[in-house]
Amino acid sequence: MTGMTNRTTFVKMLLATGALAALSACGGSRDEVKADLAASKVTTIGVNAYLWRASLDTLSFAPLVQADSNGGVIVTDWYTNPANPGERMKVSVAILDQDLRADALRVSASREVSQGGVWVASPVQAATIQKLEGIILTRARELRRDALTG
Repeated sequence: MTGMTNRTTFVKMLLATGALAALSACGGSRDEVKADLAASKVTTIGVNAYLWRASLDTLSFAPLVQADSNGGVIVTDWYTNPANPGERMKVSVAILDQDLRADALRVSASREVSQGGVWVASPVQAATIQKLEGIILTRARELRRDALTG
């Protein structure tokens, strides 16, 4: 019975030590708590909330077909710029991670041009995709900075 009592005592001491360590970590300053709330990892939705919000803001010019925050997918419907009615675009954004990183964002686009009243697939310039990614990442960083300072 003594072996069992020693084992029980050891387990209780181990649990008490763990509880004390956890409590000591709770004594952070208000600034640390604020920084934690604005950290790059966000768990209330399936993907990074800053990238998600920035993507929605950036694509707000086009009607959405799909917006799945758990899967991190945004798909627009075809959008025709009134200044160029012979061309239309469709954009897809995939957010691949919970971290605010450039490689956590994947943007793709389809482009069609009107030829004789028929929409024909046409290549999208790589610079267009890079520009959209840059706009989304810049906006996400702004949102994160505002959350840290606000």
